Amino acid sequence: MLNVEADFSPEELETRGAVREFVDRRIRPNIATWYNDAVFPQEIVPEMAALGLLGMHLEGYGCAGKTAVQYGIAMQELEAGDSGLRTFVSVQGSLAMSAISKHGSEEQKQRWLPGMAAGEIIGCFGLTEPTAGSDPSTMTTTAVLKDGEWILNGVKRWIGLASIAHVAVIWAKATDDAGREQVRGFLVPTGTPGFKATPIEAKLSMRASIQCEITLRDVHLPADAILPHNPGLRGPFSCLNEARYGIIWGALGAARDSFDTALAYSQKRIQFDKPLAAYQLSQEKLVNMALEIQKGQLLALRIGRLKDAGRLENHMISAGKLNNCRIAIEVCREARTMLGGNGITLEYSPLRHANNLESVRTYEGTDEVHTLVLGQHLTGIPAFR
Repeated sequence: MLNVEADFSPEELETRGAVREFVDRRIRPNIATWYNDAVFPQEIVPEMAALGLLGMHLEGYGCAGKTAVQYGIAMQELEAGDSGLRTFVSVQGSLAMSAISKHGSEEQKQRWLPGMAAGEIIGCFGLTEPTAGSDPSTMTTTAVLKDGEWILNGVKRWIGLASIAHVAVIWAKATDDAGREQVRGFLVPTGTPGFKATPIEAKLSMRASIQCEITLRDVHLPADAILPHNPGLRGPFSCLNEARYGIIWGALGAARDSFDTALAYSQKRIQFDKPLAAYQLSQEKLVNMALEIQKGQLLALRIGRLKDAGRLENHMISAGKLNNCRIAIEVCREARTMLGGNGITLEYSPLRHANNLESVRTYEGTDEVHTLVLGQHLTGIPAFR
């Protein structure tokens, strides 16, 4: 409607085209089956790696080193296929690989990142706990240094990819040399005794992806398993912001795909001797959806350009995540109404997208959390407690 893509560079358009072709060829024909059967299609991981999608925004170690806007465009195209498959790329690259890249030693980077970029090593990111979601400072997972080894104990929940991961980034409360307790990250090979990941099943959302509960029972790690840089909650939060940034774009992909589905359906579905698209109420729905998607696209592009320029502030990420998830889920629901009863089947995408977005809207910061982040920015008063 506003020709936003005219502001994309040739490189950005090339990224869009490559990922869109992959989604059209490999995801769209199969996603209804994967979603219905609650299967994550691990066989497409090498193809994602070949496209440079894993750790796409990182430099070196086999990573593609693309711009923030290119990464965002890729996430939008992936989520037009399915949120769960975009989530794989987000967990692998924005969370697990970013944690190693931002906070790891050179030895840790050399050991893990090239294999992760190639899709040969899968990672997960263990921060959330059964009773510590929006407030990770209340986590109860502990890391104790004893006789030159770290010993980890605790439980993590809603951890993407954990049951198929080769390495887990686990955040735990550890005591530093001065006797202070700080949150620190640890690299845990998932074959380590005492590590167990159990998939969470019977989900109504994100059915084509994997979320797990992790239990850590006397998991022994060498002293150098700790991520040495950026202790405290700023460590995981900096990774969460990378994932949140991708969601700003990704949610629009689900909204756009739902809009396109409703538009095409309304033009061919005949009721009372003319297509649904010929009715004023149908056109109002289409216009309102298109306007929200376009505004969200402008917001995503603005935030992406700021990120590439090194001028992005944390509250801006909250603005994008809050707004675009909120409008995306409403667009998907509205698109479903235009499909009538057919819209509840997996033949059409809007309700699947809407169900997935219930998760996307919740993880990496709920609406409430991002609202309070913005409230603090506007008023200077933190209202979290």
